[in-house]
Formats: sequence, C-alpha cells, structure tokens
Amino acid sequence: MNFKGQHILSVKQFDRDSISHVFRIARSMEPYALRQKRTRVLDGAILGNLFFEPSTRTRVSFGCAFNLLGGEVRETTGIQSSALSKGESLFDTARMISSYSDVIAMRHPQAGSVAEFAEGSRVPVLNGGDGANEHPTQALLDLFTIERELAASQQCVEGMHIAMIGDLKFGRTVHSLSKLLCLYKNIQFTLIAPNELAMPDEIVSAIENAGHKVRITDQLAGNIDADIVYQTRIQEERFPSQEEANKYRGKFRLNQEIYTKHCKSNTVIMHPLPRDSRLEANELDNDLNMNPNLAIFRQADNGVLVRMALFALTLGVEDLIHKYECEVPWYSAKHK
Repeated sequence: MNFKGQHILSVKQFDRDSISHVFRIARSMEPYALRQKRTRVLDGAILGNLFFEPSTRTRVSFGCAFNLLGGEVRETTGIQSSALSKGESLFDTARMISSYSDVIAMRHPQAGSVAEFAEGSRVPVLNGGDGANEHPTQALLDLFTIERELAASQQCVEGMHIAMIGDLKFGRTVHSLSKLLCLYKNIQFTLIAPNELAMPDEIVSAIENAGHKVRITDQLAGNIDADIVYQTRIQEERFPSQEEANKYRGKFRLNQEIYTKHCKSNTVIMHPLPRDSRLEANELDNDLNMNPNLAIFRQADNGVLVRMALFALTLGVEDLIHKYECEVPWYSAKHK
C-alpha cells in the first residue's frame, strides 16, 4: 500500500504487509510519545480535527499524535458548531476545510459519511469512526495491542482465541477488528451478545470464510477462557430510545471474581473505551484496575503511536522523523 496522499477510510485497504509497515513505524514513535525526544518533522502542518460525534480518546489522541510530530491542530466539535447545521453539504465542508488543512481526521454519526466527505477533500482524510460502520484506526491500534500483549507470553495472533462481548451489532470497533483478523490464520472467535445485538451476519460470514472457528452465544460463564477478552459498551447513541438501550445495559459484567473463575490466568482484557462505569452498567469493574492483564490503558496509549505512524505515512515523512529530532527541554516525572 502506498500511503502518501491516501485517505484511510476502511480496514479493507490493508493487507498483512501494510499492517506490518504501520506497526514498524508505530514502534519507532515510542521515544517521542514518551517525551524522551522531540521531532519537528511536521512543523507548520495543520490537522483539521472534525468530530461531529462525542469523543474523548480518539479526538485527543489524533490531536496529540499530530502535535508530537510538530504539527498544529484546529478542531471543530459537534454538528451544531459547524456549518453542517445550516445545511452545508459534506462535500462543500470538505472542500473548505481541506483548504485550511494538510490532513483531516473526522468522525460522523452516519455510516459512509467520512467516505462521502473524502470525495470533496483535497487532502488525506482519516476515518475516526462513521456511525456503526467502521473505525479503522481503532482496529489497527487494537491489533497492535493484541500483538504486544500476546508477545509478552510468547504467543502470536495466529492461533489465538478471542472473545468479543457486548454490543456486537452496533460496535464498530469489533466490526473493523474482525475484518483485520480475517487476514490471519487459525483464530477462534467466541461472540457473546444478546441475540438482538449479535454480530452482523456479513461479519460472521467473513470470519468463517477466512477459515476461522466461530462460537456464538449469549452466555458469559464458560465462554471467556480466551487469550483476549474484548469487552464493548452498549452503544446507546445507536438505539431508538434510552429505554431500549437500558434493556441490555449491565447484561455482561466482568469483575475480578468472574475473571478468576472463568478466565485463564493470563487472559488479556481489552475495551475500546469509554467503559461505562455507572452502577447499572459497570462493564469492567474497578476491582480489575490492579489486574496486570487489564490492558485498556495500554491500548489507549498505543492509539497515539499508531496515529502518529498513520500521519507520518500519509504525509510521506516517515523517513524524515529522525532528521528533525531535537532534545526535550523540560522534565516531567510522569515520563521518568
């Protein structure tokens, strides 16, 4: 895959070689993410960060990744704060914002909206999530995390067992991750969800057609003895009403007692975040916070590395990072 000048809209754009290339660049970004070094390779470049749907981690990590490469960030959050609320089309918005930016990261509540926006853009567009459709950068950081976590116990992606739990119907992160995992071999999927929130048939078919084993169930007990447990939030924003979403909230909860009883001693716990910590949901209990296999914050940290890599690749500066390196003139105990 030739990344320079390209939009990143779907995981379908990636093969094993391009994934390995992204991950190699992502690993090289670690000294900058840890503030051990600085690079000004994108000095003067501008990221247009357009988030028309609520976001904390994705929005901030896109901005942080760009800043760490020396670039500047201009943000628009919420449809009501944009000209879209006045009837402007995605095409017109793209033509204008791309004249102010060198690259754009975008999230929008409608499936297919980011691809539609990209048709009008004059600069690369990175999909930060389009409705219940896809979240390609999240899938890449999830796979990057899975590789790193399994490597710690001398395991690899091929041959692993992953249990995906919760809202698999509307959870775009599990859709995109499943599609990426179809590029690998001999994976066992356990898909745990209420029947009404089951993984879409086309995703299940893609997994099966790739030669993987699939178990579909609505029971947590006895089904999470996996290498990776990937918990998801009930996507309440996709439901017709709060009352409808409440039917499923808290149905699948994981705490230390359940983990000890049903998981392996080294089962890795992942979640795209935010985890819903309200009492009626409590997807991942706080008593898991000290569990060394809780990888959710390492997962979020990895998002900065992967997004730094994608910015460097789409702007064609991946081989110039070190040339514009400089010392860090300040000290933070956090990064000691």
